[in-house]
Order: sequence, then C-alpha cells, then structure tokens
Amino acid sequence: MPLDSSTALQGETSCDVLVVGGGPAGATAAAILAEKGRRVVLLEKDRHPRFHIGESLLPLNLRLFERLGVQEEIAAIGVHKPGGRFVSDEHGKHATFSFAAGLNQDYTYSYQVRRSQFDEILFARARTLGADAREGMRVLDVTLDAAGGHRVTARDEEGAMHAFRARYVIDASGRDTFLATAMGSKARNPHNNTAAMYGHFKGVVPFEETEDGSITIHLFDHGWFWMIPLPDGVTSVGVVSNPGFFKRRRGEVRDFFLETLRSVPSVARRIADAELMSEVTTTGNYSYASKVMHGNGWLMAGDAYAFIDPVFSSGVLLAMASAEMGAEVADTWLDDPVRAAPMARAFERRVKRAIRSLSWLIYRINTPVLRDMFMEPRNRFRMREGLVSLLAGDVHANANRQLPVLAFKAAYHALNLAYRFGYRLRPQGLVRTPRAEPAVTPRVAG
Repeated sequence: MPLDSSTALQGETSCDVLVVGGGPAGATAAAILAEKGRRVVLLEKDRHPRFHIGESLLPLNLRLFERLGVQEEIAAIGVHKPGGRFVSDEHGKHATFSFAAGLNQDYTYSYQVRRSQFDEILFARARTLGADAREGMRVLDVTLDAAGGHRVTARDEEGAMHAFRARYVIDASGRDTFLATAMGSKARNPHNNTAAMYGHFKGVVPFEETEDGSITIHLFDHGWFWMIPLPDGVTSVGVVSNPGFFKRRRGEVRDFFLETLRSVPSVARRIADAELMSEVTTTGNYSYASKVMHGNGWLMAGDAYAFIDPVFSSGVLLAMASAEMGAEVADTWLDDPVRAAPMARAFERRVKRAIRSLSWLIYRINTPVLRDMFMEPRNRFRMREGLVSLLAGDVHANANRQLPVLAFKAAYHALNLAYRFGYRLRPQGLVRTPRAEPAVTPRVAG
C-alpha cells in the first residue's frame, strides 16, 4: 500500500525478525526467536485481551506450552479437556473419544480456553522473553527485499506511521492472510467451502449428568455444531455448514442462529433454557490455502498460510507448531541462508502433511460412511487408537504410529464400496438398508 507523501514516518526501527500478527502463531515464533537472542519486533493490530474463536485446544499443544514456559498459566485459565464426543441424532447415539486411549501416551488431555486470555498470555510471554511486542499496530505494507532488508510500514492507533527494516519477515496475520493477499496467492479450498455462525451462552445443559470438559460435536444433515465448555459456566456454541444452507436465512442472523440450534433435537435439549450472552458472529470462506508458503527471507505461519474446517479443533495447534518450525528456519537463515533453504522446504512438507492428515477426515465428515465409523468405532488393527491420535493432534507421528491410521482409511474405502451396494455399518456389523443414497466421494487426494 503506497503512502501519501505528506504522511510523517517515525524513525525506522531495525530488527532481525519482524512478525506480523500477535496471535498464537506470531507470539510463539516471536518468543522462540527472542529467547535465542534475536532482535524481534512483534506487531499486533488489536489490543489484548480481544475476542477470538478457536477455544478448544489439543493434547499436542501441551508440549508447546512447556517449551514456552506457560503451562501453569494456561492450566489456570482452562477447563480440563479429556477428549471429545460426537453426537448423531440420525444414529440415536453418541461416541466418546478419550485422548488417553490414543497411541501417544505423552500427552493425554488438553484445555478449553477463552482465547482472549490465552492469546494475552502468549503475547506477554513473547515480550517477557525479549520481543519488542507492540499492540494497536496495523501493518499496511511489506516490501520484500532480502538483500537490502524488508521494509515494513505500520500505523498506530493515533494514526502515526512507523517504518521497520527487517532481515526476516514472518507473516502470522491469521485469517487476514497479509502476504498471501498482497501476492494474490490465496485460494479458496474447493473441497471444503464452509461458513460458520457462533456465540456464547450461559446455562447450556451438560451433555451428560455433569460437565466433564469434553468438546461435543453434534452432527446434523447440513454440517455440524460445536459446544465447548468454558470457565464460569459459559459455553461456546457454533454451527458450521455450506454457503447454500446459510442462504436460507431470511431474517436477522441471531434469529436464524437460534432457529438452527432448535432444529436439531440433541442440540435443542441443551439450549432450551440457555441465554445467549454475546453477539452472533458469522464468517465465510472458512477453508483456504496460499499457493506459496515461503521465500527468500520470509515465510507464512499458521492461518496466514492455510485454514481448514475446525471440526477437529486443530487450528491453534497447527498455528503454534508451524510457528515453532518457522522460527527455527528463520533463526538458521539469519546465519546461513543456504543452509536454511532445505529446512524451509522440510518445513513446508511437514506443514502440508499435517494439514493433509486432518483434511482427509474433514473432507469426509459429512459422508454417511465416515459418520457410521465415528458412531460405531472399531479398534481392529488399532484403528480407534490411530483415530484418537489424529484427533489429539499427533499429526507429525512417526511411521509406526501411522499404520493404524492407514488401517482406518482402508476400512473407510471398503465400507464406502459396501455403501454403494446398500450396506451400512451398524452395531451388529454390515446391514443392508432399504434405500441408500449414492455414496459421496470427495475429489481429494489421499
């Protein structure tokens, strides 16, 4: 974005790394690099605490909390999350997946958190470790120039312009996708074009007699709902569906949201006497990815590169894990760009592999076959353990941990073939159903 010639710029600030965005990805990268002794500037457009969705964390987040030294602070603000459950009114039942039943026994639980508190803790930690962490700073322009130093301009809350010269730039701007938008490299995911509505409630009835802290995913014909228990008796409730479903709305968003919740019996029962205590927020174009992830002296981390449907609560983990790997790439590049080149390629492969691992499930979550498998989980060939490990965020597992996942996928394809001939998975095994719709086979790889 070009600046008006009359706009006054503050004195240029030089740094080793400039991080755009102070959410989980940006704060993680800034903290790691600052701890390594790098001069880091972290720019966040808002001020903490600020509202953000994505409140359900995964067990593999715990390793990152330990590395950053914030595990006790996160535990203090979180609701203990032992796993997740999937509820299907079509099947008339639910299935619970405990993280303790997964292949990875190092991390067997996680937390549900208010993102306003969670993000503030991570941002403050980056500052404590030495990052020049600034809030209320909206980045307007980045001119990439690895040889002369990348030039970044930002505007503060008073309207003053600030200039920065950085040797390396990490875009962790989240769904703002700053660099991808500027480069024209952002592309909507054609296989998962979804949108969402969500809000916070008081007085939601626990799924079981008492609240156990698990996230509950209620499946329905057009998508799925999330119900996340937060501190102080608050529950985050949202619905994810396709754009065609949301086009049915004729009145106010709030009324359509409540009407949608009441249309599914298992959801309606839980919110019957609940009070909506927040605005209803909507968001579209949920899933996307940039065609490029890194270049000479820069990279994208977290949602700034890609975002996938949040049905398995993977957003914060993918953001923080990619930021951790990206920080190592940046640290190496500052000393030896040649040595950093293969690291950057490995970083890209690992991020894409993690996204693919979860996307395989996400693309199929609305198919009858995968829903049958979730409602009738089997552990033959340790398939259920492998599935739990994926749900726990163990997406960088080694090969022997992947074998149960491969068995699960093979079972899916076999059941999908059986479905074409009118068979469904039921408690007693494969049962021929009176009428079966043609199986939906998404156009995806893997």
